[in-house]
Amino acid sequence: MGALVGLGVGVGLLLVWSAFFVAPKPRQQQRRGRTAELLARAGMREVSVTGFVSLCVVAAAVSTFVVQVVSRTPPVALAFGVIGGYLPVAVVSGRARRRQRELAEVWPEAVDNLTSAVRAGMSLPDALAALGVRGPEVLRPAFDAFALDYQVTGRFGESLDRLKERLADPVGDRVVEGLRVAREVGGGELGRLLRNLSGYLREDVRTRGELESRQAWTVNGARLAVAAPWLVLLFMSFQTEVIRRYASPSGALVLGVGAGLCLVAYRLMMRIGRLPVERRILR
Repeated sequence: MGALVGLGVGVGLLLVWSAFFVAPKPRQQQRRGRTAELLARAGMREVSVTGFVSLCVVAAAVSTFVVQVVSRTPPVALAFGVIGGYLPVAVVSGRARRRQRELAEVWPEAVDNLTSAVRAGMSLPDALAALGVRGPEVLRPAFDAFALDYQVTGRFGESLDRLKERLADPVGDRVVEGLRVAREVGGGELGRLLRNLSGYLREDVRTRGELESRQAWTVNGARLAVAAPWLVLLFMSFQTEVIRRYASPSGALVLGVGAGLCLVAYRLMMRIGRLPVERRILR
């Protein structure tokens, strides 16, 4: 009993010490990790984080320069520079969401192909490799690479890990981990597991599609409400006498308050109307 109490006290002291003296992960590395994950989910793994950040900086600089030349009002140019710098992030985020929807729609078909291949007597690695030929178009490159990895290494587990990295998809993570368990446990339950998984994925896609169709008006309304005042301000930039009023401190304050209110309103509207986002837990 005394040894148990001593162990508990020691663990507690170690946790207290680590909270004060162990250096936390740098915020820059955390941002780079999120950026790399965003690029992977968008299917742009070949794009480096440095190159993407450089693109954002260039877009911000070009937007600032163009608006400054047109309006000759630094606060307005700075505001549109921030918008221009965020534009690549918005485009990549939209592409990541579209790609995730596309993958969610084709996974049931891919699982059905796996089920048919297993029933025909193919081994699980061969059935996965066959998806690179007969599977859905969007999944073929990832499974082609899996087939090459497995042919070179012969290690099923490591090939599955690299497959998950290429897919960067939460549904793909579940499918891959289910196949890994079925491979390790063995037995005749693989066909039943694949059939149940296919039915679950189809039901999930149907339900989420209905919810997203009802949510679309909320998302579009929030985007329109945020974009409208900035479009008006952009058109006003061609009227020098009017836009120059924002060059004063009071005008800059109005821009700053307006930008803050737009951001808060947009985030609030998106939070109210958002659907649960599936996270990659089984990495």
